[in-house]
Amino acid sequence: MPSSVTSSTFRAGALCGALSGLLIAVPGLVEAFTGETSATSVPLALAPALALPLLTALHQRQAPAAGSLGRTAAIMNLIGLGLFGGAAFASNLVLFYLDEDVVDAALTGPTVPALIGSAAVFAVGCALFGAAMIRARVFPRVPSWGYAVVLPLFAFLTALPDSLLTSALHVLVGVILMWLSAALWRTAPGVEHTTDPKRVPV
Repeated sequence: MPSSVTSSTFRAGALCGALSGLLIAVPGLVEAFTGETSATSVPLALAPALALPLLTALHQRQAPAAGSLGRTAAIMNLIGLGLFGGAAFASNLVLFYLDEDVVDAALTGPTVPALIGSAAVFAVGCALFGAAMIRARVFPRVPSWGYAVVLPLFAFLTALPDSLLTSALHVLVGVILMWLSAALWRTAPGVEHTTDPKRVPV
């Protein structure tokens, strides 16, 4: 792949990831004081879709160093993010506006097991991809560990009633995504001047 195309991919992924992080962190911070509102539900519903380009770019950047673990983790994480993103969209833009009785009636049959399964696939994918980042050592260790540990917890604990814990988790996840996005952005300029895919600017 031409280096200019690769650099553009990294930059686009970094921008989308930074925006995704903001759309998670800012509503999470606001909800610590206001609780869930229509204004906070909309960005939280859209944030997972913007994380997809970030995940793709992160995988491309570390692929040579991550090996087979990285490829498997990226596929699992993409599937999990798609499932979890769909659940987040439905929860924040559909169920949020329905009466509790209607929601209780809707959460029957295979719905709840499917939601739990989506969260489980997402959690496993994040843990594996985080482990691949830690092993590859292409991105900073702190957000890599955060991706491996905090995002799997986020998958299940966000189903709890709104609290300072869930708000803090949203802020923490947003910070992790923005940190990784910034690290990815910093790699893009150096890619245009080298054919070595493993080179990381100092």
